[in-house]
Amino acid sequence: MAYLEHVNITVADPKATAALFSELFGWHTRWEGASMNGAGYTVHVGTTTSYVAVYSGHEPTQTVPKADASYATRGALNHIAVVVDDLDATQAKIEAAGYETHSHADYEPGRRFYFHEENGVEIEVVAYD
Repeated sequence: MAYLEHVNITVADPKATAALFSELFGWHTRWEGASMNGAGYTVHVGTTTSYVAVYSGHEPTQTVPKADASYATRGALNHIAVVVDDLDATQAKIEAAGYETHSHADYEPGRRFYFHEENGVEIEVVAYD
């Protein structure tokens, strides 16, 4: 069976984004170093089975997109979903870090909310019953 191993996103500061994901979700850095083409830096942050590769070139030219602009852009990343054991505790940690949560929903089979981190990446946080 196939499974998703990682996603790769461009950010302003890979080390800072990896540190944020580690703090909020208990992840660890699996690898970091120069990117394949030598034009930037990448940090792989996640678990032993999956991760987010956070990459930055020498001078990223992308600006932070408007919220939900990705949903109208073909090929864009809409959000990254992270499953947690305790949704309320994770939400408290995210809000204490200064992020605004939104789109809270109870749905079958769980509960979820979203937030945007400083690079404009939307993160869905979900807990299943």
